[in-house]
Amino acid sequence: MLRRRFLTLLTIVLLVGVPAGYLVISAGQSRDSGIDKERESSVVGLQDNRPSQMKRRVFEIPIPSDAWHVAYYETSNWKTSRLYVQFTTTAAGLDAYLRDSGTSRAALVPGDVTVSAHDAEIVGWDFRPDRGWSGTSVSREKPRPTSDIVVSMADPAFPRVYVVSTTSP
Repeated sequence: MLRRRFLTLLTIVLLVGVPAGYLVISAGQSRDSGIDKERESSVVGLQDNRPSQMKRRVFEIPIPSDAWHVAYYETSNWKTSRLYVQFTTTAAGLDAYLRDSGTSRAALVPGDVTVSAHDAEIVGWDFRPDRGWSGTSVSREKPRPTSDIVVSMADPAFPRVYVVSTTSP
């Protein structure tokens, strides 16, 4: 009789307690996620951090693993979404980034700033003509994003990359 009551109590705890505990944990994680997203969406300007892996996949920006001084900013409206990213890398990292983006160093046009003045102004980029800029654009079939890439070759061993990736529904 005692054993049967114990098994009944154990069954009730497992059938009710475990799902209830799971719901409490899930609700807490969901709330934390919403707070993080709210904090991120209220930021104006570049954030000194790497964009999430999901954002990098959606906007097709393959940041090299050895990159530093990485910053990003995302804008979205009903018409387009843009991800602005800047980072410094090595010469080999630049080649890997360009290859993974669907282009190459040969496509970089010296003196060409492919990021529009409007986009540069949004994040505070200053593309003065005396900095040795090179640029290219990567067009992809819709709905995939297009990328405008500008590279500062002021220090060829450690190029600085500026990217604006734009996608529209």
